Amino acid sequence: MSWRDRYCIMLGVARGLAYLHHGCRDCIIHCDIKPENILLDEDMSPRIADFGMAKLVGRDFSRALTSMRGTIGYLAPEWISGQPISAKADVYSFGMVLFELISGRRNSKGYSELEAAGTGGSESSLTFFPVWAAAKVLEGEVGAVADLRLRGDVMPKELERACRVACWCIQDEEAQRPTMAQVVQALEGVVQNQAPPVPRTLEHLVTLV
Repeated sequence: MSWRDRYCIMLGVARGLAYLHHGCRDCIIHCDIKPENILLDEDMSPRIADFGMAKLVGRDFSRALTSMRGTIGYLAPEWISGQPISAKADVYSFGMVLFELISGRRNSKGYSELEAAGTGGSESSLTFFPVWAAAKVLEGEVGAVADLRLRGDVMPKELERACRVACWCIQDEEAQRPTMAQVVQALEGVVQNQAPPVPRTLEHLVTLV
């Protein structure tokens, strides 16, 4: 999949979620945003699917108390801890999907510097991919996060926007995450955002093999 197709998917899903969160009579929290629930039509336009876990929240309320739903690897920290959720839970999941679209790999798998260099092999320590990717963004090495199969055929400004937005979306504290309306503006280049720090929760997710 080309970078152009990937970026169109990012924008399309962001706009869809922004509509669900802000454009409907009630706020609709999808509760299970992941690649498997993003369908593509013949024009490669994305469609958000599977609303079986969705939660409606009236405009007079900001959050809902619900049992844990969704898929491990895309669940926001507040959901895992049993706190009431808001639309920011979808924002967190979207950030994880962004990392996968950018890198072409599942975020749940370990990642090593040898893989990053495209040399294969393994190391004694594998880092949770979003942690590694967020660190690279902070270091200004956004090109290292892009899927190697793209062979560098990306739009640098779009890549940087997408990486920064992904880091912004997966912050531990939901108050530090953007709304989906802000995500759309950032991906469109209407507003600029600085890369936030690596979330504390993710810093501890290191797997020893």
